[in-house]
Amino acid sequence: MIDIHSHILLGLDDGARDPEEALRMVRMAASAGTTDIVATPHASDAYPFDPEAAEERLAELQRASGGTPRIHYGCELHLTAENVAEALRFPSGYSIAHRGYLLVEFSDFLVPKNTGEILARLMTAGLRPILAHPERNRLFDGRWDEVAAWVERGSVVQLTAQSLGGRFGRTAQASAGQFMRRGLVHLVASDAHDTRHRPPVLDGAWEWIEKHFGRATTERLLVNNPRAVLEGEPIDAVVHMERKKSRFGFW
Repeated sequence: MIDIHSHILLGLDDGARDPEEALRMVRMAASAGTTDIVATPHASDAYPFDPEAAEERLAELQRASGGTPRIHYGCELHLTAENVAEALRFPSGYSIAHRGYLLVEFSDFLVPKNTGEILARLMTAGLRPILAHPERNRLFDGRWDEVAAWVERGSVVQLTAQSLGGRFGRTAQASAGQFMRRGLVHLVASDAHDTRHRPPVLDGAWEWIEKHFGRATTERLLVNNPRAVLEGEPIDAVVHMERKKSRFGFW
């Protein structure tokens, strides 16, 4: 499995608190079946993003972990005017593995009315936006047509693995289910911040998706599409995801 969203780098945001925890996080990821993990420290007002520092911390953690899992460069860009302007000036410095996909986080208080225009500007600069964990943002409730329009124009959607099992509450879980059934999910990632409350594991999500949506969907969301992100290649077209029926015919 490939995890394209995590906060495993020491001292850059609210993720790993010390070198030992950072190392425990990547070892936990490997033990749960993750072969590749993207380090995506926040780029926000609270945590200004420093590409050079991110590269240095990544290399240190990769050496300490012995190369397993493979760690890749990235960031989680909070959608502000200043951040967007900086990403437009230096696209490769903010994209995953420097190959074009950009993890974008929305505010919990505002989804700009011109979001479609902002996403289009990023794509014009060679960046393909990945909308991070919209199921956890209540501002997206009921805005399926709007998200579908962004997806139609080239954006992709990433859900949090633990949302599927209810870790972030029933509302986020229900929203995740809606995204899945509407065929608006391209990627599932851990968004890990520690080893206890928000761990870097995807095995539970694998089991949940396979049980409810089948093996092909599971591989697309946790292996094939994440690999395409790392390689800067097109992601497979999303198809409508029908939930598997029980033997009694109920969902």
